[in-house]
Order: sequence, then C-alpha cells, then structure tokens
Amino acid sequence: MTEITLGMVRQRAEADARTYGYYLNPDPAFLQSLLEGLKRNEERYGYPSCPCRLASGKFEFDRDIICPCDYRDPDVVEFGACYCALYVRKDVYEGNTELKPVPERRPMEKQSRAYGIVAISPEAKLAESTKAEAETPSGIKPKLLYCKQCGYVVFRDEPPYTCPICKAKREMFAEIKTRIDFIG
Repeated sequence: MTEITLGMVRQRAEADARTYGYYLNPDPAFLQSLLEGLKRNEERYGYPSCPCRLASGKFEFDRDIICPCDYRDPDVVEFGACYCALYVRKDVYEGNTELKPVPERRPMEKQSRAYGIVAISPEAKLAESTKAEAETPSGIKPKLLYCKQCGYVVFRDEPPYTCPICKAKREMFAEIKTRIDFIG
C-alpha cells in the first residue's frame, strides 16, 4: 500500500476545488489542520472521511462523509463553505464575505450509526457493531442509482446531493431495478 503524504492529500483537495470552482480555506494553519485530519482518517479507515465528523470506520455507513462529502455543494452554495470549511467560495476566499458556522446537514440516522458505535474491547466493539447494524431502520437498503444526465452509477441508500461527474442535482438520479428487486 502506498504511504499517504500530506502533499498527496493537499493535491487531491486542490484538484477537486479547482474542478468545482471552489477554493481551499485561506487560513494556512486551519487548512493544515484539516488536511492532517483527512490524512489521519485515510490512514485509520482506508478512506478520507471528513475531518469534521465522527466516522464509524465502516465504508458503507460513512460513504456520505468521504471528502468531499455529499453535503459540500449545498453548504458552499448556501453558506459559502462546507461544514468543516475546507472548501470555500471565491468571495470567502478573498475575504469579501465573513465565514460563519455551517449547520449540520447530515441526517441524524446517519450520524447515529457513527456515534452509536462505542466500544472498549474487541468483543464489545463487535457486539455494538452488530447491534448498530440491527438497529438500522427497516426498509432502508442500498439501491442501484444512476444519473439520468451523464450515466454515473452508484450503489447507496439515497442519491448524492449532486452528481460528482456532471453536477446534476439529486433529482436527476433514478433507481435501476434488477432481477433481484423483482424476485425479492
């Protein structure tokens, strides 16, 4: 496995910011702490979960908070920055708009998956993990979804806020029915 460097994390964030017309937070010390958090989470979990949120360590539960998270685009549009303020709009970057706190958009049921898994020993962790999975609301299971604009396909319980490929809104996603859906 390739060692993750802070430079790699920064390059990935800068490239993503450029692609979507955003900027990274202009405060060098704050930006450094966010990038270090992303690096630490990627080393810990194997994926770069948001440095501002508690991850469960289970990819399936944390998919919506892998940076850039599903909530970034609506947060930047509405508030000028994402929840952790890693990504900001141009007016915030240039100091023309004051950076204010961004309210949490992540639904409580998704937060509880991460916050509910607290363990002391490996046995307790396994028991809590099994309990958290059993407490997932019935009827909610991942679906195969596609973007009607560009064809991007994703397997999740709900569509992303915006398509990561073409930036279409979540309303442009539709479910792909499979034979298993019709049998079950």
